[in-house]
Amino acid sequence: MKIILRQNVPNLGEIGEVVTVKSGYARNFLIPRQLAYVATDSAMRALETEKKQYAVKMEKAKQSAEVVAAQLADLQVSIPMQVGEEGRLFGSVTGQMIAQELEVRGFKIDRRSIVIDEPIKTLGVFEVKVKLHADIAAPLKVWVISQE
Repeated sequence: MKIILRQNVPNLGEIGEVVTVKSGYARNFLIPRQLAYVATDSAMRALETEKKQYAVKMEKAKQSAEVVAAQLADLQVSIPMQVGEEGRLFGSVTGQMIAQELEVRGFKIDRRSIVIDEPIKTLGVFEVKVKLHADIAAPLKVWVISQE
């Protein structure tokens, strides 16, 4: 069955591509979730308008992500943790902890958007990335301090 993709589908294609899939996959998964249309002339016209709307929406999202990235670049976050001997933490600093601290400061960022390269298990200053958009990631300094 030939379908037109309305959104990017992993391992299948990009927006606007005409692809051939099994009819059950199209009828039971792609079409009910509004990920695809059946390939007809009217569907092609409808897709063109959706592409334009999607491009405008993505541009607005990218611009707002750039503004937030500029604000986060100047920001530093302190996370108080319980410390054992030799400066080792009980547990580690997680993305959830950083997201909660950012929310206190007025930024609503999902914990899954915070990328921690290595587990933070000691006191000190660490740099993590906050992925705001597909193309934009902002650096954020995280100070891990002793809880007293």
